[in-house]
Amino acid sequence: MSRSAIFALTILATLFCLPARAVILWHDDGARLVHNTGMGVDILGGAVKRDDTANDVLYFRVHVNPLSDTASEPYLAGFQLFDRDNARLALGNALEAWGYSAFATAETGPSNQVSGEFNLNSSHPEPSRLGIFLPYELPRHDVERTIIFKVQFVPGGDDLVTAWLNPNLSLGATDKNQPANLTTKFRANATFNQIRLRQEGGGNGWIFSDMAVATSFNDFVVVHFWQTWWFITLSAFSLLAGVVTTVRVVEKKKYQRRLRLAEHERALERERARIAQDLHDDLGSSLTRISLLSGLLQTDKNNPDQVAAHAGRLSLSAAQTVRALEEIVWAVRPGSDTLQSLVEYIAHFANELFDGNKTRCRLDLSQDLPALALPPDVRHNIFLIIKEALTNALKHASAKEVRVTAKASGSTIEIVVADDGKGFAPSDTTTEAGKRNGLGNMRQRAATIGGKLDIQGTAGSGTSVRLTVNLSGGKNRRPV
Repeated sequence: MSRSAIFALTILATLFCLPARAVILWHDDGARLVHNTGMGVDILGGAVKRDDTANDVLYFRVHVNPLSDTASEPYLAGFQLFDRDNARLALGNALEAWGYSAFATAETGPSNQVSGEFNLNSSHPEPSRLGIFLPYELPRHDVERTIIFKVQFVPGGDDLVTAWLNPNLSLGATDKNQPANLTTKFRANATFNQIRLRQEGGGNGWIFSDMAVATSFNDFVVVHFWQTWWFITLSAFSLLAGVVTTVRVVEKKKYQRRLRLAEHERALERERARIAQDLHDDLGSSLTRISLLSGLLQTDKNNPDQVAAHAGRLSLSAAQTVRALEEIVWAVRPGSDTLQSLVEYIAHFANELFDGNKTRCRLDLSQDLPALALPPDVRHNIFLIIKEALTNALKHASAKEVRVTAKASGSTIEIVVADDGKGFAPSDTTTEAGKRNGLGNMRQRAATIGGKLDIQGTAGSGTSVRLTVNLSGGKNRRPV
């Protein structure tokens, strides 16, 4: 199994393990200012109630903001359960306790002086006084707190109450893992069909908000949007998609790199094969001819006329061998794979070819051609096409002048070989002239490199050979 699949399964398993949401039985998210209310009025409206036969568990939450300090202004304030008009359990600030506390309880707290009051443990206890530890916290102006309490109803008896002052409500928090220093347990009668908010005595009142009754502590846990199942799922799939996309991009780049390397290696193999073929065809045949002519010279050494004829042919063969060797050296020499190098070598070849002949060769070759790299096979085929055209003009056209022009526009190069000779009809390569001039080979070489070869000629009007090649990556090139 791949790492991506394992990761996806892990995320899905995490999602299934997220705790289930609780059932909210009642909630009031608004803020209520309560001041001198006496016994208060019902805000529950009969939405939830429990009588003395109940045996289930309920969780209550209330957020409070005292508007005065109990240290200077004693008062009573509370979120209180009522059974009709009978006051039951209340959480807030008991009149005589002065600290956050419960009142109307069945037990009296160890640090309380009045029966039915029970101080709540706090993670911010008051400083010790006269060596006595005070675990409770005094309500202070604009110091807000959240109170959550759990009631385990006991049929026919006092109910079990667990209260938390400012509990941990981050993701993963439960009623079981709350710190002991903010947990308080006691008994009280918590049957109810009303909830009233009360404040009386001194002070400016309390603000009660974010009140709720639920069947589980989990509903009070604060879950940020990035901790929700839908966000985790979206993130997991986004991450998985990112991983898959990255892997695909990397693999595609590797494949393209291997493809380019393979193409480069094939090009090298083709070039090696071509050089080997040239060595065999050109140099091999030339050296064989030179060897045969040397033997004839030895045989006919006593015949001056034959010696002169053999020597002339021997000199011509040697010159052709040198030229063929130059072509091979130029093809493999570093730095020869540019358009400028190709044009310069065409000029060099033309000068040598027409040197000492009556036909004049005029060169119009640009010296500021774009720096375009040419693959070996492209460079070689362009040269052979122009070489064939120049050789034809010299040998068969009976021309007074041959003109060679080369120009480039962007990534397109155009080379023209034109003469003012006797001309011929180039469309028919089956004639003796077409075969002799190698027009079929020239067209095949142009097609191989994705070029266009245009040959124009009529009897008595000269011939024009125009080669156009697009060098922008060789998209139209066919393999040799």
